[in-house]
Amino acid sequence: MQDQGSPSKRATAHDIATAAGVSRGTVSRALNGGYVSAAARAAIAAAIADLGYAPNTAARSLVMQRSQAVGFLVLEPHTLLLEDPNIGAIMLGANAVLSAADYQMVNLVVDSAKDTERITKYLGGRFVDGAIIVSARADDPITRVVAELALPATFVGHPPNLQQGVPFVGIDNVGSARAITERLVATGRQRIGMIAAAVDRDSGTDRLTGFQQALADRFDPRLVAQVPFYDYTSGMEGMRTLLERDPRIDGVFAASDVVAAGALQVLREAGRAVPADVGVVGFDDSPWALRTTPPLSTVHQPAKDIGARAAELVLRQLKGQQVEATGVFLPTPVVWRASA
Repeated sequence: MQDQGSPSKRATAHDIATAAGVSRGTVSRALNGGYVSAAARAAIAAAIADLGYAPNTAARSLVMQRSQAVGFLVLEPHTLLLEDPNIGAIMLGANAVLSAADYQMVNLVVDSAKDTERITKYLGGRFVDGAIIVSARADDPITRVVAELALPATFVGHPPNLQQGVPFVGIDNVGSARAITERLVATGRQRIGMIAAAVDRDSGTDRLTGFQQALADRFDPRLVAQVPFYDYTSGMEGMRTLLERDPRIDGVFAASDVVAAGALQVLREAGRAVPADVGVVGFDDSPWALRTTPPLSTVHQPAKDIGARAAELVLRQLKGQQVEATGVFLPTPVVWRASA
């Protein structure tokens, strides 16, 4: 009799076969989706429930040379991962698709050179079968590692040095930024500035390009405040810079909703009414857009759908299927609210 304090013995497929009165091969076929009779399948299910059997996924992974895991790599500071609901929504969308396919999602945050070194070794050890990469910058070392390992991967966004044929899922940041800036111009604003975040990656650069295209000859480079991150603090810093450069500013395009929320805080402190004195628009249509006072005009970014499509593309590669070589772009309608 087993001691009460000792760990319980793990039930095996042999134990299941004995309890169900079938062969071990029949148990193996049932567990792996093969054909067995209805009576045998019912007996096996009853034995599994009775013995508390759980398949040895580590052993199965060793045999199949698959981990049944996909890495979700966020190339952003740890604090931004918690503050930016857009990243969270992408992650949830990806996890839903991977979970339905019986894959585990492994979250990996790359915030430093040490993180890069550690995760490079992790990827090289094949602890994940594929990867979804968010916020890669130009010449990012993780991008090179993924290419060198020939790791099935999908990028969210399109870093400039992404190899041809590597799949990505994204949005038309240039066109979307141009559309909402044109809408802001149509309200009659004369001095329009931008808080341009994260211009070291494609989304930030493209949104700045769209803003410049919309203003054309009216574009004033002095009214662009570049900030490092899509976060609240950056929005506050950028708005202060714009007010210092031109106190007459009457319109602001913030590169994300959370950046816009920080800008609104500074405008309140400066006694500037929104939208009466300054019209403000953002980007993402995240929960931040409805938390602000007034609610924020913005661009709707389908973050969950982006994550889901990225996961689907990784799974297709793992099955050896063809994927879109030119990338997938999802629609981004303008959502107009009271802030402008």
